[in-house]
Amino acid sequence: MTDNGRLVLAGAPIGRVDDASPRLRQALESADVIAAEDTRRLRRLAGELGAEIGGRVVSYYDGNEAGRAAELLQVLREGGTVLVVTDAGMPGVSDPGYRLTSLAVEAGITVTSLPGPSAVTTALAVSGLPSDRFCFEGFPPRKPGERGRRLAALAAEERTMVFFEAPHRLQAALAAMAEAFGADRRAAVCRELTKTYEEVRRGGLGELAEWAAGGVKGEITVVVAGRAHEDRPPAIEDLVAEVARREETGVPRKQAIVDVAKSAGIPKRDLYDAVHRS
Repeated sequence: MTDNGRLVLAGAPIGRVDDASPRLRQALESADVIAAEDTRRLRRLAGELGAEIGGRVVSYYDGNEAGRAAELLQVLREGGTVLVVTDAGMPGVSDPGYRLTSLAVEAGITVTSLPGPSAVTTALAVSGLPSDRFCFEGFPPRKPGERGRRLAALAAEERTMVFFEAPHRLQAALAAMAEAFGADRRAAVCRELTKTYEEVRRGGLGELAEWAAGGVKGEITVVVAGRAHEDRPPAIEDLVAEVARREETGVPRKQAIVDVAKSAGIPKRDLYDAVHRS
């Protein structure tokens, strides 16, 4: 091992193996330890790249990430090179990698990246939606209530949003987005990017939710347009005044807050707090 440890975060192909960086083959052969999300897929990737793994291979996935990170940090402290490879894309982007990176940075260990394909930027590029400013939201919450609240909090977001989603939850997620952002909000569902059956389906969220009801397979990335500038919600003071106006007509305060918040596309808790501060 060398005198100075080094953590390398390697981007793996999201589909076609020939999209792999030439440097990935070299890194697979030279690393002291390779931390792989799936060791079988790693060895298959190495075989397809013609790489002979020279170091030790350990599993590094969601279930053991916290415990394994301490072990890998010790390798780094002793001067070893640790290569982190997930099943596809960049480690740390909705995949294992963040915990070890954070520990290595705190320990003053060199952290570098071996760039590679990313489903986030690939989907953004082919979506046809504005890409000058965007945000990555990862996987929406699985539970309907939590998902609804999270999406409601994003209703006023003006940047293009990128989400990951499992195929069996896609229809429910798109329907929830249609409710939170509007059925006509432009979006793109990108399926199996760079693979044989790549498909990009574009349209309004309501239309896409109907399409997904028929069942969708494969790796999914969803890109959603941000809220148009002219559709920005009214000032909170105006919404508080609207709640008061509805109360005067006999609508209970709680119901008025719910209705006004929903129509404005803001979390009802924000409006509730503003009403009770006024």
